[in-house]
Amino acid sequence: MQLRSDNFQHGKPIPPTFAFGKPGQPMALSDNHSPHLAWKDAPAGTRSFVLTCIDNDVPSKPDDVNKEGRVVPADLPRVEFVHWLMANIPPECGELAEGACSDEITPRGKKQPFGPPGSVQGVNSYTDWFAGDIQMEGTYLGYDGPCPPWNDSLVHHYHFCIYALDTAILSLQPGFSLQELREAMKGHVLAEAGLTGTYSLNANVPA
Repeated sequence: MQLRSDNFQHGKPIPPTFAFGKPGQPMALSDNHSPHLAWKDAPAGTRSFVLTCIDNDVPSKPDDVNKEGRVVPADLPRVEFVHWLMANIPPECGELAEGACSDEITPRGKKQPFGPPGSVQGVNSYTDWFAGDIQMEGTYLGYDGPCPPWNDSLVHHYHFCIYALDTAILSLQPGFSLQELREAMKGHVLAEAGLTGTYSLNANVPA
């Protein structure tokens, strides 16, 4: 299988249009468009697709995150941050247009994000990030783009993955978690392909 985008190349920076945050003073909200994605060469027997986007460079402790006069150290252990989970994508679908699944930031989260007919989308990690924030707290479904700490000493990598499955339906409800998706996919993956983009809001750490 192959996965590509018209908006960025593998291993190269993701444009700010597709991010949640962009460079500002020190950070500003961005357009949050979902990127164009296209995939092909799925194996025979493919009955549905799963799409994920995960950043695995997220600081494991928030002590220094976005704090003036402080830097998130490069040697701090890192954890996963989910940006997008979509399952039950029909087998005839092989492309998502730019902005097709997200075209803005939705405070408190998208409740019914756009997607291919029959697809179902999971919860992303902004749900936990904004917990306790009066203006932004909510359940975030679908795609919400990059917004790494503006004082992080590491460039973040955003791993888009497409999985071809041998089943048409995974028994998942809207708002499913990454763990629930991984459990549901076990034994059903025929093939997969990845595309990684980079992003940084730290002017001293270009993506």
